[in-house]
Amino acid sequence: MKKQCVDKNYNNNQLALYHFHQGTNFCAYDYLGAHLTKIKGKNGVIFRVWAPNATEVSVVGDFNCWETGKNPMKRISAFGVYELFVQNLKEFDLYKFAITTGKQTVLKIDPYAFYTETPPNCASKIYDLSGYNWQDSKYISNRTSCYNKPLNIYEVNLLSWKKHADGSCFSYLELKEHLVQYVVDMGYTHVEFMPVSEYPYEGSWGYQISNYFAISSRFGTPKEFMALIDEFHKNNIGVIIDWVPGHFPKDLFGLYMFDGTPCYESQNLFRREQKSWGTHAFDLKKKEVQSFLVSNACFLFNEFHIDGLRVDAVASMLYLDYDRKNGEWETNENGGNHNLDSIVFFKKLNSVIFNKFPYALMIAEESTAFPLVTKPADVGGLGFNFKWNMGWMNDVLSYLKCDPYFRASIHDKLTFSMMYAFSENFILPISHDEVVHGKKSLIDKMHGNIEDKFSTLRAFELYKFAHPGKKLNFMGNEFAQFKEWNYNEGLEFFMLKFPLHKKFNVFSKRINYIYKNNAPLYEIEDSWLGFKWLAVDEKEKNVLAFLRRDTCGNKLVAIFNFSGVDYLNFRLGVDKGKYKVLISSDQKAFGGQGRFKLKRTKTNKIKAHNSEHSIVIDLPKLSGAYLIEKV
Repeated sequence: MKKQCVDKNYNNNQLALYHFHQGTNFCAYDYLGAHLTKIKGKNGVIFRVWAPNATEVSVVGDFNCWETGKNPMKRISAFGVYELFVQNLKEFDLYKFAITTGKQTVLKIDPYAFYTETPPNCASKIYDLSGYNWQDSKYISNRTSCYNKPLNIYEVNLLSWKKHADGSCFSYLELKEHLVQYVVDMGYTHVEFMPVSEYPYEGSWGYQISNYFAISSRFGTPKEFMALIDEFHKNNIGVIIDWVPGHFPKDLFGLYMFDGTPCYESQNLFRREQKSWGTHAFDLKKKEVQSFLVSNACFLFNEFHIDGLRVDAVASMLYLDYDRKNGEWETNENGGNHNLDSIVFFKKLNSVIFNKFPYALMIAEESTAFPLVTKPADVGGLGFNFKWNMGWMNDVLSYLKCDPYFRASIHDKLTFSMMYAFSENFILPISHDEVVHGKKSLIDKMHGNIEDKFSTLRAFELYKFAHPGKKLNFMGNEFAQFKEWNYNEGLEFFMLKFPLHKKFNVFSKRINYIYKNNAPLYEIEDSWLGFKWLAVDEKEKNVLAFLRRDTCGNKLVAIFNFSGVDYLNFRLGVDKGKYKVLISSDQKAFGGQGRFKLKRTKTNKIKAHNSEHSIVIDLPKLSGAYLIEKV
């Protein structure tokens, strides 16, 4: 038998049904769907489904030769929930709901199914989630918020991290054996999976979900996915999952027009279609849809012990005119372009999640300047605790593409982000979206010849880790894969046999550990107490320097030369003290030439950059370095 929801008051079926229709059943998956049970001494499965506009609903499957109408369901709710108990069914049996509206009957998957056939097949499977023996209790008991802790995320697409020789992808158990140790060895703190709930079209990368409660069967069973997460936790690695509450695909077997009418989607044509993606948008005003989505988020935390959700395409949900031309959208009741239902939904979602899971990471992929995304709902915010800094990402990548000769005119692309760095709790993302569709791989975005590209990329990585904000890096960037990411192919790990790629991988690992072990790089990210400009106006030289500070007052100086020329005897204004080099991107072990020189470790009382004291440094072209105070 599956364990009951953590909310014990939902054990009462009538109360569960009432709360479902009120939008407040946050464990709706314990009530709807298909559950192995015993009723009046007889073993079987209780089926429940919401189909408010259906005229008839029945369960079909192998057990009745897929004959519609043979096992009719009883309508038990005026708002459209149907129920049926079928004896003698067992785990892994296939089923669908036959939903009749008027004269048309369509076979639909169970929206709350825990397991499905592997695409392109799509039938739901009876599955018992209980019984997995979790081994992560020590990790679970130590989970706290990540505000003042290192957060360095390795973003992974499970289809394409590694492939077998025959082109097949690694299973959950194979990923447990290989991916976990790789992430640990590289020094990341978290892994983020692109969507793992079942999806029909692999070209959507998982962002067009058909079965929200079913972990993709491409890689194994739900319990094998539990084992993968368990292994990450036993190795002190957090797990984040990409989640897509904004829209769903229009496959006929799925949520699309589920009961023959707009059921999960809006009745309003202006709000229903996401034309660019070929999908339908959820109607977040419907209480049953709220129960469905918030329950799904809780489900992933409850049943799979995840640490957080990265919520996809938040901007598409917040704006009524998102990706719509004039005449394709209507204003809200106040005459504006904000989707008020989405705003209410996000506040509700985040309030529920943080009430139940205080340690949770709720990360918004939000690409606009919408206010208060990471502020609590009770003070008018959306309630997320982190947001991707898309502005920083676009600015800095456009700077790095530019010929160093012309970078002086766009120096502000490296500095402007500090004008708003503390307005939200940011994550600095170099994600999958930046290395596909002709945008080039990260290394290939860098300007110049091969050596200059690697030099620039190493300097950028030092800049990224020193800049306020948590970090995210997409798989393959850690060894500078030259080829764009392709979901049909595994990463080109063979590139590690080439010296520049191998040394860059050594550098990536080194900077990951430096980040984790140096509190000035992560402790104070919400105020100027943790940051101070040292050299911000050296645009003609393409030089930038700043200081990071932790809660104990320890300091780290970060300096960068993004020009195409070396600067010997560069004088940098710093606080009085003695300094030593923590890391230089020009070190030979990383593929550099070993030219970084710190002429003096002790400051001179010579003014520079608005400071009374300074040090003299040799700055090689296209390089960066960290200095720390000598005790």
